Amino acid sequence: MSHLRQSLFSSPFRRAAVLIGTLALSGLAASGQAAETGEPTEAQPELPRQPLTIVSANGQHLFSVELAKTPRQQQVGEMFRPTVPADRGMLFVWPYPQQSDMWMENTLASLDIVFIGADHRIQAIAENAVPRSLAHISSHGPVVATLELQGGVTAKEGISVGDRIEAAALGGKS
Repeated sequence: MSHLRQSLFSSPFRRAAVLIGTLALSGLAASGQAAETGEPTEAQPELPRQPLTIVSANGQHLFSVELAKTPRQQQVGEMFRPTVPADRGMLFVWPYPQQSDMWMENTLASLDIVFIGADHRIQAIAENAVPRSLAHISSHGPVVATLELQGGVTAKEGISVGDRIEAAALGGKS
């Protein structure tokens, strides 16, 4: 599991219960598409994008981010993708402020993982997350969203904790 690293999925039992619940709610179990809940084996198709701006002390940094909305999209995230372009990323918007725990299983490219607080400011950054690592990367407190960017881009662009995130998915401009 690469990217749905929410506390909901912190134990195998909860993960199974949520996946079964997701199947039941979506009707996938009846339609024979239950295979989508297994461990991912390939990159997912590109997801819908939207602009995202990070406003920092040295200016505005523009990105085009994919929106991972469904549990499956969030689970697969950036898995199996060999690169993440410097101006791209993936945004995970959580249904309510909560602990976000991520890891890099099956993720081939290094990522900067940016945790976004309820005030739409960067609460924490994990720079250059190690590809394929199972080490947990934590928000260290509740966040409303998690943003994955190319590894090293936050340092290169001078993006830091406290910078403001603007994106329509967060209820802000961009």
